[in-house]
Amino acid sequence: MATLYSNIASLITCSDEGLGALGEIRNASLVVENGRIVWLGEQHDSPACDEMVDCELGTVIPGFVDSHAHLVFAGNRAAEFEARMNGDAYAAGGIRTTVNATRQSSIDDLTRNMKSLVDEMHAAGITTFESKSGYGLSLETERLSLEVAGQFTDEVTNLAAHVVPPEFKDNFDGYLAEVIAPSLSRDLHRWVDVFCDRGAFTIEQTRQIFTAALAQGCELRLHAQQLEHSNSIQLVEEFDIASVDHCTHMSDHDLELMASTSTVATLLPGAEFSTRAQYPDARRFVSAGVPLAIATDCNPGSSFTTSMAFCLAVAVRDMRFTPEQALLAATRGGAQALRRTDVGHLTVGGRANFVRLSSPSYLHMMYRPGVPLVSETVIDGHTIYRRNNVA
Repeated sequence: MATLYSNIASLITCSDEGLGALGEIRNASLVVENGRIVWLGEQHDSPACDEMVDCELGTVIPGFVDSHAHLVFAGNRAAEFEARMNGDAYAAGGIRTTVNATRQSSIDDLTRNMKSLVDEMHAAGITTFESKSGYGLSLETERLSLEVAGQFTDEVTNLAAHVVPPEFKDNFDGYLAEVIAPSLSRDLHRWVDVFCDRGAFTIEQTRQIFTAALAQGCELRLHAQQLEHSNSIQLVEEFDIASVDHCTHMSDHDLELMASTSTVATLLPGAEFSTRAQYPDARRFVSAGVPLAIATDCNPGSSFTTSMAFCLAVAVRDMRFTPEQALLAATRGGAQALRRTDVGHLTVGGRANFVRLSSPSYLHMMYRPGVPLVSETVIDGHTIYRRNNVA
């Protein structure tokens, strides 16, 4: 059965098919059949269909692709947030608070919590997302976390190398041998990530973990340059890293190195917002030719948000993205960071993953921060979220 989504004020395809970077079509319609887009174009050319959805002069955009999230955990760190707002500095060691709560939780508790967050993501227009382990830091709990994440997404990341837990304090080799290396089996995850920063893992330790991960057939991601500048970006020359995430403290040389590779820089506006840290300037990345993604970094300690619209507003206001660049980074850029070509854009023959906004332009997500503008989220042609007051 073919469904016509009609009366669209602005259809943003992000497909760059001769329509500008956003691929915008004004006064548009699109047709969905069997989970695929079979037609899109101007309203007056719309074909006849079995049923019709009136988009009421709203906007349709590709579903957001969130390429960095930590959704498997227990507890919260509201007290830590309060302390930061009172002047304390953010440090990687706060992760251990969540580790204690996660280790004490059952798989049912972790699954319920993740489902709640995934429901929030769908309501926020996120149709594809990555999720990491990293709050278990024991072999049993890390594998449990990967199992939970795999119930909700194919983009599962092993982040056993988040920090070294207390029982392995000053014993990286022991932690590598007893937890990280045994957890790298490819059966539960696609990606391996390492937090290479102050208070977490060194460049040499990251190099060892990546080498072990590649031997298991895993693909690589990297947390780096969040807390301070280091030489960690040199790793993009040594390894095929899909994305370096945070990138708060970047030198011109770092940007030159990344621009010479296919590695995406994933910026995380919620983290700088929540930690009162320095915002990276997106204009430097764009000028250097570094591809960009924006992600929520949803986690209980430093960015407890599932709202991509909020992240876009912060990115435009404080990271100096243009609105167009921000939307592309949260759709096509996120897909690139996950090395996906099937999501992040709307094209004939492509997956029907899209979001209806109750606004005449995508700009309203940034122009009206905090206002819930997502009226419907569609994945493979199926509505997975519809706001209550929308028919």
